[in-house]
Amino acid sequence: MKTTLNILVLALLAVGFLACNGAPEGEQVEAGEKAEKSEATEAAAQEGMTYTVNTDASKVNWVGSKLLGDQHTGYINLKSGTLTVNDGNIVDGTFTLDMTSITDTDLAPDDGKAKLEGHLKSDDFFNVSEYEEGTFEIVEVKQAGDNPDATHQIVGNLTLKGITKSVTIPATINMMENKLTASTPQFTIDRTEWKVMYGSSALGLAKDKIINDRVGLSIELQAAPKEEMTEKMDS
Repeated sequence: MKTTLNILVLALLAVGFLACNGAPEGEQVEAGEKAEKSEATEAAAQEGMTYTVNTDASKVNWVGSKLLGDQHTGYINLKSGTLTVNDGNIVDGTFTLDMTSITDTDLAPDDGKAKLEGHLKSDDFFNVSEYEEGTFEIVEVKQAGDNPDATHQIVGNLTLKGITKSVTIPATINMMENKLTASTPQFTIDRTEWKVMYGSSALGLAKDKIINDRVGLSIELQAAPKEEMTEKMDS
């Protein structure tokens, strides 16, 4: 009986090692079923002011790693985005990710940069020829409570490869006179929830071939009232 118990403990420790070793840092954000906006949120959005996201100053950073080996970093550009602000608070919003812009930042051009970017864009990963865009739709924004790394918690629906899952991410939001900024500490999501399965531990690969299911993400966002962004673009 004692031997069986010891084997069980060792097995559980091994599973934990495989799940966590070499994974990107950050709060683990779990995916759930698509969330719906409340009537109160819908009403507040109708009375709010529209802000346009500055796509030149906004992006989603990513970190991916093998279980035993390399880690890579990069970013994804935003194609468009709007936020709705009511009484100094974000109450609604959607931004669109340009998945064709997936870029690696740690490799030199002659050291496999283009090869990695091409692989990430292929149907092994995000299949950008079929799914050129991803979206994040804000469902609810609430105070972060005792989280020292964020001012708010943003509940939203993340769509990748045509699959929509709800996530709740930490964020620091700053409202200024003519500008809004929002940023997140790095957090992680499980890519397999969006059927990005290449190199997953679920496929029973050798350790040196496994790519962590957890992907690190952080968001940088700037936006301004719609009228001001329009004038800036026209000038």
